[in-house]
Amino acid sequence: MSRSGIGAVVLFGVLRLALTALAFPGVVGLEGKGKDGGQDRLVASTRYGPVTEADRDFVVKVRAAGLWEYPLGKLAMERGTSSKAMQAAGEHLVVGHAGLDAACRRVAAELGIIPSDEASPQQRGSVRTAAGRRGQEFDATAVAVTRVTHGQIFPVIADIRATTRNTEVRELADLANDTVLDHLPVLGRTGLVRYGDVGFRQTAPAKLPEDRGTPPPPRPGEVTAVLIPRPDLDVRAGGPTPSLVPAATPTSGG
Repeated sequence: MSRSGIGAVVLFGVLRLALTALAFPGVVGLEGKGKDGGQDRLVASTRYGPVTEADRDFVVKVRAAGLWEYPLGKLAMERGTSSKAMQAAGEHLVVGHAGLDAACRRVAAELGIIPSDEASPQQRGSVRTAAGRRGQEFDATAVAVTRVTHGQIFPVIADIRATTRNTEVRELADLANDTVLDHLPVLGRTGLVRYGDVGFRQTAPAKLPEDRGTPPPPRPGEVTAVLIPRPDLDVRAGGPTPSLVPAATPTSGG
């Protein structure tokens, strides 16, 4: 067998190992909502329109996604070894989620929603799993887990865009849609996405206890975690709606 053939077999084995060993983070709050997704359950009235249970859960999902995909993107920038495409994917995750998180925090404040400052235990566990790996095994793990979760959130975004009556939530969903559309192709360009496995895991997520898949409630007096923007990276990830662009650039990190 040629050297390139051996390399392909080794990479195939690494991908299979990553996909088999990972417990993929589910979309927070996706299970058990019923067909209407909670849009008939009003939780607040605002000048931007009603806030439903589904709207509130969506803001929480967006915040939680950034709290684990941003640090995973930083790891990909530092450790990505397969190609420049792997490091580029990390840059897009970092830039995209920093911008999306700034918009999410602003919308949450406007609507009286208090999301957690931590991702779910399952999501944090995925970052720890990837952080414990090196070389091609790290690359395969990082790509596998982020590609599955991006595929899971895409239909959730579409549903919110179609059904919410709150203009702020709809604009946040538009920005989330742009960000996911940016991330999907850059992950694909790594050459590490196994689409058959991804499709299966997107549609058949593992069932976990609720406390594993839900971010912990915010603690009183907790300092808000901020995902630091990276203007030094030559990356444009998503096209923010003008009203969602934050008035001031956050300077602290989390």
